[in-house]
Amino acid sequence: MTKTLKWIGAAGVSLFAALPAFAQEAAATAASAAPAAAGPIKAPTVEQMATMVNKGDTTWMLISSALVLLMSVPALALFYGGLVRTKNMLSLLMQVFMIVSVAALVWVTYGYSLAFTSGNEFIGGFSKVFLAGVTTSTYAATFSNNVYIPEYAFVVFQMTFACITPALIVGAFAERIKFTPLILFTVAWLTFAYFPIAHMVWYWAGPDFLVDAPTDYGFLWGKAALDFAGGTVVHINAGIAGLVGCLIIGKRIGFGKEATPPHSLTMTMIGASLLWVGWFGFNAGSNLEANGLAALAFINTFVATAAAAVAWCMIEQLHHGKPSLLGAVTGAVAGLVAITPASGFAAPMTSIVLGFVASGVCYVFVAVIKNKLKYDDTLDVFGVHGVGGIVGALGTAIVADPALGGQGWVNYTVFPAIPGEYVMADQFVSQLWAVGTTVIWTGVVSAVLFYALKFTIGLRPSEEAEREGLDLSEHGERAYNY
Repeated sequence: MTKTLKWIGAAGVSLFAALPAFAQEAAATAASAAPAAAGPIKAPTVEQMATMVNKGDTTWMLISSALVLLMSVPALALFYGGLVRTKNMLSLLMQVFMIVSVAALVWVTYGYSLAFTSGNEFIGGFSKVFLAGVTTSTYAATFSNNVYIPEYAFVVFQMTFACITPALIVGAFAERIKFTPLILFTVAWLTFAYFPIAHMVWYWAGPDFLVDAPTDYGFLWGKAALDFAGGTVVHINAGIAGLVGCLIIGKRIGFGKEATPPHSLTMTMIGASLLWVGWFGFNAGSNLEANGLAALAFINTFVATAAAAVAWCMIEQLHHGKPSLLGAVTGAVAGLVAITPASGFAAPMTSIVLGFVASGVCYVFVAVIKNKLKYDDTLDVFGVHGVGGIVGALGTAIVADPALGGQGWVNYTVFPAIPGEYVMADQFVSQLWAVGTTVIWTGVVSAVLFYALKFTIGLRPSEEAEREGLDLSEHGERAYNY
């Protein structure tokens, strides 16, 4: 009896040990008998989208959103603030801080709906006003079939772009605009310039839906314009608005006669450095996925900026005999601006070339053309953002060419999406469409808004208030109390 029990126990142990092998064999048999795995799902349901969300992508988008906010406050505020005179430092900080705050509220109220819902080629609709229908269980498309992120993550990421763009504009007429009309201009400009351009460039039905909705896209998206992270939407848009504003508002009192040196290049350098760090979220985050293309945009942003900073200093050395810190940080920003539309399309080596070229072109506008034409673009918003954005947008047609190591473009009119046939000349025409449309649209809108405010409530403080400084005249406090 004892021997029998021992034999039964041993047999049981052997059978238990063999179970994994039996399971593996059964699984292999079932797999071989099963049909091939299905391909991507066209027009997935919300329930299916929920299974297509990757926590890594979501995490990267939230981090990127925080990095872009860093670009506005404190980076841009310190960069601009250090460049003005002491008596206007606080006013610049206040302007940037409050523009970001106001723009965020406008965005969630109706801006997101106008920019990123179906309407017509030039503007979206009102279906998501007050974020109606946006919940923790709704999703936004990326640039890959069957890859999604939570819609709230997309909303907040794009919100940071809407916040920084009007804040860039104020540098063009710093030290000479009243606070209240500036805020009114911000709301109106976002509504009639930023949201339409964002819709025209970036709105489309998404890679899983475009085949069944072949006309559901923005005007410039339909023209095949490439703008990875905002060369047109952000930089040309802001640069042209800044130029129009500085011309309509007029020159600072004493412009060309009185010295107006930056009061703190230390703060400007801190601001520029934070801009560079934040810009990784701006560009690499615009891929909407944490993958190799995000890494490409990241390294392109790094090397193009470095090249532009070096180029500006080299030009200054040849032109003036001394490189300056102001020149180095200005060059770096010019490189950041230029690589923005190309960051996800270029190769690292062509990004370096684009940074060098953009830095040189921006230098000519800032150091030569502005002086000859004598317009008072206080902090070179047009010379750096407008011109740098144009160089970058047009240069994208060159550096995106696969023959030069670029990524080309993706044909989303078929499902699943496939690489498109790249023709540099055709792409250059598409980029011209994007640049020309943005320049004309924002130029006209900005002029109408600035003139409307100028002839109603007024744009400029009195001469006495301007001489006293906007810190005290507009806000009743000083940046520094010695």
